[in-house]
Amino acid sequence: MFDDLPADLGRLLTLRIWHAMWLERIDAKIAVAQRREAEQDRALQTRPPQPDWVVELGIGDGRPAIEVHAGHCYAIGKRRRPVSRDEARRLLAAGLRACSHCTPDITLDVPLPSRPALAAAAR
Repeated sequence: MFDDLPADLGRLLTLRIWHAMWLERIDAKIAVAQRREAEQDRALQTRPPQPDWVVELGIGDGRPAIEVHAGHCYAIGKRRRPVSRDEARRLLAAGLRACSHCTPDITLDVPLPSRPALAAAAR
């Protein structure tokens, strides 16, 4: 058996206190990490669902709609509002610009004059 601990009581008690202090520090750090993970899990569970369609909004009076995106599009700006499928189709048919990255006009089957070849190929 390995016995590398000191023989006298004073040093043994000092080592015990030192290790107890380290265990308290480690336990406190574990508790902080567990709270952080629990908060992250709660945030993921309470996050609202991603909308299917989004309208990007402009700057100024009334924040006019400037572009229609699919809800998963990476090119959506910070100013946005979710819209229904019908409203997205209506906005595109009224001439609102469609995102060139997610192409909601093709997905929603709304032919745009700016993309006649793509609209014909989608059919």
